[in-house]
Amino acid sequence: MNPIKIPLTNPANLPHRADNLRAIWWILLSVLGSSAMSIAVRDVSSQIDSRAIVFLRSAITTGLILLAILIFVQMRQQLKFSKPAKHLIRGTLIAVSTHMGFYAISNLPLATVTVLFFLAPIWATVLAIIIHKEKVGPRRIVAITFGFIGALVILRPGFGSFEPAMLAALGSSILFALALTMSRGLAQVDGATSAYFSSVVITALVSLPFAWPVMEMPTDIRGNFALMIVVVAGAIRGYADIEAYRHGDAAILAPITYLRLVLIATAAYFLYAEIPDTATIVGAIIVISSTLYIALRETRLKRLSGRSAPP
Repeated sequence: MNPIKIPLTNPANLPHRADNLRAIWWILLSVLGSSAMSIAVRDVSSQIDSRAIVFLRSAITTGLILLAILIFVQMRQQLKFSKPAKHLIRGTLIAVSTHMGFYAISNLPLATVTVLFFLAPIWATVLAIIIHKEKVGPRRIVAITFGFIGALVILRPGFGSFEPAMLAALGSSILFALALTMSRGLAQVDGATSAYFSSVVITALVSLPFAWPVMEMPTDIRGNFALMIVVVAGAIRGYADIEAYRHGDAAILAPITYLRLVLIATAAYFLYAEIPDTATIVGAIIVISSTLYIALRETRLKRLSGRSAPP
C-alpha cells in the first residue's frame, strides 16, 4: 500500500476528484465485509453479550494494527493525526453507533435491521440541513419524508410487531451518518489508515466500562470462529468504507450498498429460517428508493454550478 501524499496547499481548498471505478471496488469489499460481519454478530450473540462483542472486536483489531505498525515502517509513516478533536468525535460516534447496531442485530430479524441501517443517508441529509444550514429543495424534502414513511412502515409504532431494538437500529444509523460525513475530510488529510486506526482505538476505550461487567469469551469453536469473522470482516468493512467514500460519489456507491440486503436476507433465510414480512419488504422499497433519489440528486447538484436554488 503506497503512502498517501498530502499536497502542500490546503486540502479544504482543493476540489474533490472522484475515481468512481476505484470506489466501486472498495464499496463491493465493504458490502461483503459488512454482510459477513452482521451474520457473524448474530451467530456469536447467542453465546456472549453484544457489548462484549464490540469490545473484543475493537480490542483485537487494535492489537493487530499495533503489531503491523511495529513491523512495517511504511505503515508507521502513514499515521498522522492533524485534527485530534475530530478523530475523537468521529471515533466516539462510531463506538456508540456500533454498540447500538450490534444490539439491534442480536435482537431483530437481520433483514429488518439492515433496512433500518439504510436510513443513514437520509439522516445525513437532515443533519446537513440542521447543522450546516444547507438549503434543500422540495423534491429532496419529499424524498426525505418518504424515507421516514418507509421507516414507520417497518417500525409499526403502536402495533404488536414493534421491538425496542428498532430504536437502537435507528440511533445507530443516525450516529453512523454523522461519522460518515467526517470520514472523507479526515481520510483526505490524515489518510485512511489513520482514520480507521483512531476509530478502533477509541471504540475499544469507550466500550471497556460497558463490556467489563458482561465480559466473556465464546464457549465453543463455532462461537470463536464467528468472533474471528466479526474482527476480520469488521476491519475490512471499516477501511473499505473510508476508501470508497474518499474516492467516489455517493450516487454511484449507494445502489451497490443495497446488495447487503440481498446477501444478508439470503443468509438469514438459510441459517435462521428468517423470512422478511410484508411490512419490511414494503418499507425497504420505500427507504431504498428515497435514499437513491437523494444520492442522485445531491451528486447532480454538485455538478451544476451557479444554480440559484436547489431543486
